[in-house]
Parts: sequence; C-alpha cells; structure tokens
Amino acid sequence: MQRGEVMALKIWVARNNDTLRIIADQKCISIDDLIKLNPSIEHPDQNIAGRLVNLPFFTESDMRQVAIPPTCHIPTDYIENWIPLTSLETMADTEYDVLIVGTGAGGGTMLWRLCEQWRNNGKRIGIIERGNIVMPTHGRNLPMMNRTRLEQYYRYISKPLQGSYPEFIGAREVICLGGRTVFWDVVASRLNLPLLPDWPISVYEMDTFYNIAERVMNVTDEYVRGSTLTEILLDRLQQGGFPESIYMPIAADIHPTKFGEVHGDVFFSSFSLLAKASFLRPFDLAINARAVQVLFEQGKAAGVKVMSPDMSSYILKAKTIVLSTSTYETPRLLLHSGIRGEAVGHYLTNQVYMLAPGKVNRSDFTDIPGNLGILIFGTPDRPYQIRLVGPNGYDWYPSSQEKPFLEELDILLQCFGRITPRYENRVVLNTDRIDAYGVPEIEVHFEFSEEERSEIQKMVESVKRISSVADMTLGEICLVPTGDLHHTSGTCRMGDDPSTSVTDLYGQVHGISGLYVADNSVLPFIGSGNPTLTTVALAIRTADHIVTQA
Repeated sequence: MQRGEVMALKIWVARNNDTLRIIADQKCISIDDLIKLNPSIEHPDQNIAGRLVNLPFFTESDMRQVAIPPTCHIPTDYIENWIPLTSLETMADTEYDVLIVGTGAGGGTMLWRLCEQWRNNGKRIGIIERGNIVMPTHGRNLPMMNRTRLEQYYRYISKPLQGSYPEFIGAREVICLGGRTVFWDVVASRLNLPLLPDWPISVYEMDTFYNIAERVMNVTDEYVRGSTLTEILLDRLQQGGFPESIYMPIAADIHPTKFGEVHGDVFFSSFSLLAKASFLRPFDLAINARAVQVLFEQGKAAGVKVMSPDMSSYILKAKTIVLSTSTYETPRLLLHSGIRGEAVGHYLTNQVYMLAPGKVNRSDFTDIPGNLGILIFGTPDRPYQIRLVGPNGYDWYPSSQEKPFLEELDILLQCFGRITPRYENRVVLNTDRIDAYGVPEIEVHFEFSEEERSEIQKMVESVKRISSVADMTLGEICLVPTGDLHHTSGTCRMGDDPSTSVTDLYGQVHGISGLYVADNSVLPFIGSGNPTLTTVALAIRTADHIVTQA
C-alpha cells in the first residue's frame, strides 16, 4: 500500500474454531496484513470464535486495477412461433419415413408414440394440419374461458359440414391444430367391448393399450371424488337400481406440481401429445396444409399431394402415410385418391344424443357442493350410456367468477344411445360440388332404424327413473340434432374382410402397403361410449405396428 493511500475495511465475525491464520487462508489475505489490522488479537493461531475481525477490502489502487467480468453471451437464436413449424417448401425436399395427416386425437397420438419409439434413430417424421392455430391448448385450460364462452368460441371456429343437410343437419367440422380435442368434453371412458358384437381385437390386448392411453392422457376418476353433489347422487343411484354408476373418468392432470415441473395442460388435448413429442426428438410440422390426394405406386404408399392457401401445390414423399383427418375427411381423401374399396365411406355411425335438464335441492348438499360427474354404463338390458354433469353443464373451470347462492342446482343428464353400423349409412363424394382445392365435397346419407327409434323411448323411461331415484326435478327432454354429437365413426372401419372393412386390424388400408388410418373412422362399433380413449389406444397400437415394420 502506498503512503497516504486509503484502505477500505470490512468486518468479519469469526466462526467456531476460527483463527487469524484460518481466516487468512480462506480469504486469500496475507497473514501479516491481517495481524497488523487486528493488534488486539494476541496470536495468529488463537481461537477467536465470535470476535470481530478487521479484513482488508480494497485499496484505491486495487479498485482501479480490479478486472471487469466479460459480458454474458446472450443467445440470438429464435423460433417464429411457440410451436416449431416447417414450411411446405422444406417438407417437399424431404422423404419421410412416416407422414401423418391430421393433428387431432389420432394424429397427435401417432406422432407422440413414434417419437417415443424412435427417439434415438434417424427416422424422419412429418405431420401436417389442414387448419391454422386457434388455441395453444384445450379451451378449458385457458383462465378466461368458462363453459358459455367455450361453447360460443366453438360455434365460431367450427363450420357446418358441407353435404350434411338434411339427414345429418347438426354435423360440424373443427379444422385447426389439435382438431376436436381443443373442444372435446374430456370424458375418457373405455368402450363396453362385451356389448359390441364382433369387436375385432381381444379384450386382453385392448386392456394393454387402454392402460397406456389412460396413462398418457392422465385419466382419473378422482376429479369429482369428495364433492357432495357427486357423492350423494352417486349413492342414491347405486342404491336405487343403477349399480353400474361410477365416478366419471376425466382426462385431467390433477397431480400437484413437484420439483418445479409445469402442469399447464390440466385437461387433455392433442397439444399434450405434441408437447411430449417435441421434447423427445425432432419432427416437421406444417399448418394450413390441405392434403388433396394420397399417392401410391404398385400398391404401396408413396406420398401426399398437399396445397397451401395460396393454391401452391407440393408433393410430400413418404414411405408410410397415416391418415388422421376425421370420420368425414379420411374417406373423402381415400375416395378422391381412387381408393374405392367396397366399405370406404360406408357404415357411418354415431349415437342418439338426448338431453334431460333437471334441478336438485341445494339444501341437500354442503355449503360447497362441488362439481357433478357420474357415468352410468350401458348394460345388456339398458344398452345406452347416461352421464350426470353439473352444476350448470360442464362448468369444470377453476374460475374466479362469482357464483351466486341458488336454492336449486341445475344438473344435466346426457344420454347416448347406440346406433348399429349399417352399409346404407354412408359418406359419398358429390362430384357436382367441388371445393376451392379441387376436391369434391361429401354428401351424408343417414337415418335411424326402427329399433333405434324405439330405443329412444326406453331412454326416456330410464331418465325418468333416474330423476326419481336422484330426487331430481326433471325439465323438458330433447333430442340433439343428428350429427351434432362428435362421436361419428365407422367410415374406414377395421376388420379382416375387405368387403366389409377398409383397414386390417392394425389400421392398414386393405390392398395398399404403408397406408394407415388412425382416427375415429376405424372404429367398427362404439355402442354408447365415448370414442376418444379408444381412438388413442388404437393409434398407439398402430404406431407400435409401424415401428415393427420399419
């Protein structure tokens, strides 16, 4: 230190067993300087625990010579969207091992499973979506949504299905990234397979893939457990002649956050699977990409002709193609591509959908009655499924909106009646109506059988009995317009016989190697159950089969 130069000091409180020598070693300070600054301490090896020790801080010259740390490196890489997108121009320069068409439940599942199985190899996977991005997750996961707003937004995003009038008047299409899973009701029940005649896959094998699907979709029956609205009504139903009543299985991630993990997508949608896939391995995703024709050579899939909104045309080459474009669009694409098997577009099925609103006395439940979610499975005597939801419909939102105290609670009975697959219920091309991309629009032919009409009355009687057992005041029962329910299936049904099915038992189109279907259209019969969980389970099974064939 130079003569006249000022030294700044700082004070250190000695810890247990500290000595001046130990402190000098720890602080990289000269022991001689430390002794000079602390003349009251008799010996450098004396235990000075708890005493105040003067430490040199900086001299003025030290301060002038201290090194300034280098500037931190700030990355300049960026992505143009919250989900990485690939241009069609780039995709046209690649030959894909698997190209998936459609991003709904089937397409999203197929992408995730292939990425999981092929995470450490060089396989090239592409996926395209006809629509744009309208939401980044299931609508129920957005804090500004409630039931009414979500229904209103669905009516804005979805469009009436061209060619559905008048026989399927309620049908609508959801054309966007994530497809219908952006709006679906998140009820994830297994189909009651013993009630479905000639289901082509064994119950034992289906259990394996149902288990995987339930895990990846976070299916739980815990969502409404403990709610007095559910507990009391469930007890009334089980004691009153409906022992098949259960807690409604919901595809909802209700696990608490651990170790800083983010649980942002509580309610499942295809985005949950797109996210999982994106962290497993690279893949290419293009939106606003309309598939107009499947290309094949000598009985083998070769690629897909795709058009952009500006009508530019691209050929995306692929060794394996998976169509996941919906019960309406998949047969449309097959038919327009010249794939005209006897069953393509036929055996269209859905469900009779009936609503029965009602009210229960508010005083029967606790101060916070909670949400209602009960599922009554179909039985051989009652081959239809009934759900009890409420209050106020599917009002399952962690919303901060104020809920007024009501003397009565509105609940809703949703009834789903089976429709037997029949050849005459079908989707066909209407060559007199061509869309902007040069693809014929479809025409839907559909009607109830006499058996299905008579079953509607049986459903009404069951609803009346349920309302009596549940001590519920029943309102006006009504049938939802045919086609409005998004449980359509069967138009590319799987089976062994090419004369009555479109694909084999792994979803591969009869007669065309490497062309698969993975959406609701492959389901040969759904009875009265929700099809989504089964579609996901079968898509996993098909993906695993593709992996074994590669």
